[in-house]
Order: sequence, then C-alpha cells, then structure tokens
Amino acid sequence: MSNHTHRTRRLGALLLVLGLTAATACGGDDDTGADTGDTGDNGGSGDAEAVEGGSISIALGSEPTTLDPQIREDGGERAVNDNVYETLLFRNKDGELEPKLAAEMPTQIDDTTWEVKLREGITFHNDEPLNAEVVAASFNRIIDPEFNSEQIGFVEGITEIEAVDETTVRFTTEGPDPILPSRLYWIKVVPIEYSKDSAFAESPVGTGPYKFVEWQRGQELVLEKNPDYWGDPAPSIDEVTYRFVAESGTRLSGLISGEFDLITNLLPEDADQAPKSAHVQGLEHPVMILNAMGGPTESLEVRQAMNYAVDKEALAEELYGGFAEVDQCQILSPTYAGFNEEIDAYPYDPEMAKQMITDAGAEGADIEVISTAGRWLKDREVTEAVANYWTEAGLTVNVRIFEFDEYLDRLFDRETRAPAIFVVSSNELLDAARVMAAYYAKDGTGASNANEELVQLIDDARVETDAEAREELYAQATKIACDEAYFAFLLNIEDIYGLSERLQWEPRVDAKLIVSEMSVTG
Repeated sequence: MSNHTHRTRRLGALLLVLGLTAATACGGDDDTGADTGDTGDNGGSGDAEAVEGGSISIALGSEPTTLDPQIREDGGERAVNDNVYETLLFRNKDGELEPKLAAEMPTQIDDTTWEVKLREGITFHNDEPLNAEVVAASFNRIIDPEFNSEQIGFVEGITEIEAVDETTVRFTTEGPDPILPSRLYWIKVVPIEYSKDSAFAESPVGTGPYKFVEWQRGQELVLEKNPDYWGDPAPSIDEVTYRFVAESGTRLSGLISGEFDLITNLLPEDADQAPKSAHVQGLEHPVMILNAMGGPTESLEVRQAMNYAVDKEALAEELYGGFAEVDQCQILSPTYAGFNEEIDAYPYDPEMAKQMITDAGAEGADIEVISTAGRWLKDREVTEAVANYWTEAGLTVNVRIFEFDEYLDRLFDRETRAPAIFVVSSNELLDAARVMAAYYAKDGTGASNANEELVQLIDDARVETDAEAREELYAQATKIACDEAYFAFLLNIEDIYGLSERLQWEPRVDAKLIVSEMSVTG
C-alpha cells in the first residue's frame, strides 16, 4: 500500500475527529511546501513598484492582553509593540544580530560583565530621552521578582544593570552567559517615568517607527508612522490597523475581499485561495506540557503512552498540509544551539499506548486538557486531534478552550496545573537556554516537573562558555526530558501568511511583523 493511501486513511480518521470534511484537506504527494498563489518565494508583487504612504490592515488571531511589552508572554502584544518599542540589538531578516538602540555590538569585559554603548540623540514618542539610565531601569524592571514578568526566562542570569555614564550600560551576570547578546535582542526599552503611569499598559510610548493612536478593545488597534523616527530608512506606510479575528475562515474572507492586507496563521488548505501567500520554517513548536507532579500524568508509563498514542506524521502531513515537521523528542529545532541529534521521536504505536495505560491502572483516567483557539495556527484542531488519540488509547479526555487571557493565567498557574496544557513554544533566542529555562527546569514558568538533576544540567549549561561542553550538557538534559516524557512532543510548524496583491513583504525567521519592512504598490 502506498504512503499516500496510508496518509489518506489517517486523514479520514483525523477529519472525522475534528468534524471536518475531506474537502478541507490540502496537498497531494507532489506538495513541496513552496509558496502558493501568484507569489514568488518571498510573497512579493513581481515588478510592481512600491509607493510612499497609504495604510494597511493586519488581521491577528488574538487580541493583545496588554500593551506593556515586558509583563506578559503574548504574541498579540508583540505583533503590535515590535513596531512601537525597540531593543538594544535586532535580528536582520536572516536572523543575524545587529545593533539597534546600541551603537555597536556589546563588549565583554570579563566572564560576567558586558558593556553596551548607546546611540545618542534618540527620544521616546513623548520626548523622554533615551540614555543609559533608562536602559538600566528597563532591564531592572523586568528582572524584579515583584514585577512577576512572564518573560523572565529571556533575561535569566542577569543580576545587575547599571548606567556607567550617559551612553554606557553595564550588565553583570550570575555566571558566564554566552548568549547575553541574544537576550539583549528580546527586551524592549521603555521610558522610566511613563512606564509608572496607569495608562502605560493601554497607550504605549516607545522609540520605534510607529506611534500608538488608539485601541478599541475587541475591535481594532491603530498605529501611525512616527515622522521623527531616528532610524534609516524611515517607514513608508503611514498607518496600520490591527483587527482581531480568531476564526481563520473570517480572516481569509477579509483578505480576499480586500478588508485585510496581511493575515497570520493562514491555514495550509487555504494557501491557494489567498491572493498571495508566503511561508517560512518557523520557530513555533506545538507541544503538550504533561504534569509529572500530580494526577494521572504523574505516572511515567502514562506520559510515555500519551506520546506513543499520537500519530505525529499524520498531524504534520494532513492537518498541517506538509507545512510542519515532527519534533525529535525535544522542543528545539535543528538550527538551535543545544539541539540533540541523538534522540528520536516516540513512534506512533497505539497498541503499545493502550497496553501501557492498562498496565498502569489508568484506563479511563480523567485527563483535563487546557488550550486556546485562534492564537496559533490550528491550535484548536491539533488540541482536539491529540485529545482524540488519547481517548482511543483508553483515557477520558476533557478539552477546555479558554480565551487567551484566561488561558495564559492557567498556563502560568503552577499551583493548579492541569494534567495537560497545550502551548506553542517559540524560541527567538535561537538557543536551548530559553526553552530549557521556561519549560524544562522545574521552576520555569511553563514547567510541570520537579527533576533536580535536570535543573543542575540546565544551570551548568547556561554558564558554560565551551561550546562542545555546553552541547553535551544540553544533550543530557534533552535525553532526560525525552525519557521521562515531560511533554507530548509534537511538531515544528511553518509560519504561513496571506497577503493582499498590493502588499510587499518577506516573512522573517523570528516571526516578527515589522511594518517598516512592508510597503504597498500603487
């Protein structure tokens, strides 16, 4: 029997689970994953010339929970604030680090000390000056335990930030930190005085190419071009409106009708219906966090069975239309420092899964699965598909879909952690350190284990400056997490976008929607 026939049968079962019809499926055996529609590989507009000015509309799958860029781990917030605020360093379209607010790349003084020189003459949109004191205050704000930032893993190990003079900032780390420059790429710099204002979370003020105009909650958010932007080149688009549309079909309809110029999380099966589409191998890893500290999933056999129960190839090929790859028993991509080439994905073995659950005395055990809908590509669908695989293996599964704000509260609430929580991990640091701190180490904001050996390995790797030794430490850590099945490892998905005919834009490897990199044709 051909692979295509096997996939078709798996797809039929999967679609029955999700209540869909076979007509929604995408791709045949010749699907290469290349951009579809009338575009080239970068979603451009052929020979059409870009024009200055104009406005665009971007449809996001979820509304920001806040516009404070340092408090929550929220992709909707980032989609907006990446255009309002700026960071010390920046990644170009190829993912390479470059100076942004910094005048040059950081200088390492000794094993635990780095210094950053700032550009001069930059001000915030409210005319507060940018200087070393402001940068130090921004970083001290986010590392303050009382601030309780969900982004704390991005600055793990930074213990002190001080202004040396008007344009020099000194960073001190707990131990050697080989990826400190990557951390400086993440944290947005905020004004000292205005960040204390009660309006700050709803009316942002940064140094970036776009200024905040208004936010009508539940409807739209508007930014306008900053005419005094310090950077070069200046943005060409005058105004951008963000609309919040959880339903993928509605986003697509709006794109086709001309209501939207860019939509995120374009469904694979809809790529050929969009005026233009573009995709890039993304940073996002859909995964289920399994609670190893209580409930039915405290059993190692149950957690391992939940991995054997899921046909990950079917999810990748049929649910994601080939725009995904099976994760190799780790929440890391092969391009990340720390990726372990020696471990493999749990194979799909439903009979073994059933037997292990029976042997563990867990047949019929209640498994609550927490998830959200509209934030990530096919988040609801993959959650329900995985839940169905677990039901077929003998568990009683209850999927609970929450609005994104409440979902985040449940994701980061370690006191009442559910047996399984769906999340899409995105690692913009391109290094294992971020994922390990957030999801593998027991005190991480998304972790559900109490493994002290794992903590020690991660702590040692974080300060190890010898690249080979660091890789070995992460290899041990990923092997433990794989063997212990602390997650139901799933996929690494591509980012797929729908574009209007007039929008010119190339998707980025870090998934940022940088409006100043966009233009429209006449």
